[in-house]
Amino acid sequence: MTGSRLGRGLLALAGAAGLGAVGLALALHRPGPPVAAPVAVTVDEGERFAEVAADLARQGVLRHPRPLVLWARLTRQDRAVHWGEYLITRPLSPLELLARITGPPDPLHVVVVPEGRTVHEVVALLAAAGFGSEESFLCVLQDARFLADEDLPPEGAEGYLFPDTYAFPLATPQERILRSMVHRFREVFTPELVLRAADLGLSAHQAVTLASLVEAETPRAEERPLVAAVFLNRLRRGMPLQSDPTVLYGREGRDRTLTRADLRRPTPFNTYTIPGLPPGPIANPGRASLEAAVDPAPVDYLYFVARGDGTHTFSATLAAHNAAVAHYRRRHP
Repeated sequence: MTGSRLGRGLLALAGAAGLGAVGLALALHRPGPPVAAPVAVTVDEGERFAEVAADLARQGVLRHPRPLVLWARLTRQDRAVHWGEYLITRPLSPLELLARITGPPDPLHVVVVPEGRTVHEVVALLAAAGFGSEESFLCVLQDARFLADEDLPPEGAEGYLFPDTYAFPLATPQERILRSMVHRFREVFTPELVLRAADLGLSAHQAVTLASLVEAETPRAEERPLVAAVFLNRLRRGMPLQSDPTVLYGREGRDRTLTRADLRRPTPFNTYTIPGLPPGPIANPGRASLEAAVDPAPVDYLYFVARGDGTHTFSATLAAHNAAVAHYRRRHP
């Protein structure tokens, strides 16, 4: 486009928008609003440029979308935007924003969060992947505003940081990463599962807590509905759950060895000494455990014992359970 044609096009578009050419030029060069913390802007594949500009304005990095939309159309850059994620770390003028989103998006860094990790273990994984310090993540997780915004229990986010594979630009704010994990949890723990929990007499939080116990007790997908059934059957009978992982969670230190004194020591999470479920989750359960907690196997089992190979023997009576324990001890003295 020649300079004269560009000028005529600029005048025509500016006039249609109720702007003078000088006013449009000033608007395009004016620095954007202050950026207190990095803002992650996502451009979805197939998103129209006007929608992209509106998103930029909603996220506080663009004052007014119209001048940017007009200029992008005039210069035919409205179809040159790359989908992906862009981190805005300083105030940018509309022209600088346009150059940013028509350039390559920020590279993504992948972090894998396995099932059954505690909040502190998840935070350690995120920090090791380079997304920030453990302290910065814990600061967000202890923020009452964050917990309230995400409709999380005031005690914390344990149980609600969904285990999955995530990809973020390295400079993504810690709060955004944690929100993404909670939102992923909401996608998996659907209203249908909440209704199933209610049919079992469980609140949503109790169902997540039960799922965390299931996750901690067995790595086997086929056993999870059985473990859930054992715990629910014991709850209905008023029996203590007697789950070893709850004792470990409530105990200080990382030693995984349990003693008889540990089993007798009262803590809020020790299901040998407290009735019912612990006050909250002891880990972050995956999809299979969440589903098992609200769809237990139709069995009358009340006990299970580890075989030492990752599987368990399930029993409906104490006599059968004691026999299974004795059998295991004979084979593994």
